[in-house]
Amino acid sequence: MKNYSFLESTDALDRFVADWREGTLPKSAWTHAAHVVVTAYYAFDTPAEELFTRMKAGIQHFNQCVGVIDGPDRGYHETLTRFWCNAIARAIAEASPATRFEAAMAAVESFGEDRELPFRHYSFDLVRDRRARREWVAPDREVGL
Repeated sequence: MKNYSFLESTDALDRFVADWREGTLPKSAWTHAAHVVVTAYYAFDTPAEELFTRMKAGIQHFNQCVGVIDGPDRGYHETLTRFWCNAIARAIAEASPATRFEAAMAAVESFGEDRELPFRHYSFDLVRDRRARREWVAPDREVGL
């Protein structure tokens, strides 16, 4: 697994999530692995539907703080956010980690470099569709997430 500064310690993880939540995290630090770690951080003790609501609001707030305009072709993506929340919540529930930090480490190890997972469940055109960006669209390939 790649080395991530936010996984150096529990304190580093807590600081990273706090910076994201406050909108002070540099935009360049909001990578795919960062999305995964923040989702896992909350998935540790948050029910799935609440997790999605929290991540949606958090991503939109962060985008606003760093100047990303959510629109039909960029910014927040409803389908991908719900997809990743479901996938990570399921993985955390199955792994039953003892701590939030263990949950974060496990999720990043499983999903931190896997940007292609949605394309095993969605056709490329469907993920890129504007409707999928603004509202949940169910997978059109494999079912299960």
